[in-house]
Amino acid sequence: QVQLVESGGGLVQAGGSLRLSCAASGTLFSINTVGWYRQAPGKQREMVATSATYGRANYADSVKGRFTISRNNGKNTVTLQMNSLKPEDTAVYYCVLWFPGTSPESGSWGQGTQVTVSS
Repeated sequence: QVQLVESGGGLVQAGGSLRLSCAASGTLFSINTVGWYRQAPGKQREMVATSATYGRANYADSVKGRFTISRNNGKNTVTLQMNSLKPEDTAVYYCVLWFPGTSPESGSWGQGTQVTVSS
């Protein structure tokens, strides 16, 4: 059974930084695509960043140049470094892991961690 445990959310002022971490267990981490999604109140869930096998990264346009996703296949972890945070980045952030060729919706999701950016 896959388990994803997130940490690192919190409250930060606009322009600040946060680092989210996700530790995975119960799966062969290195062969999976891993990503971060977020959902703000009243809004649809959206992709923030993904990292395919061996680290090919993809970002939402809204976070390009500010966020960096990194994975460590040896430690089964993925991090999201978030810089120059904006109030519109406020959301619950979810770590997601799925097998290539399948959809994130069918994958494993963490419990979510709240990120709040004050103006």
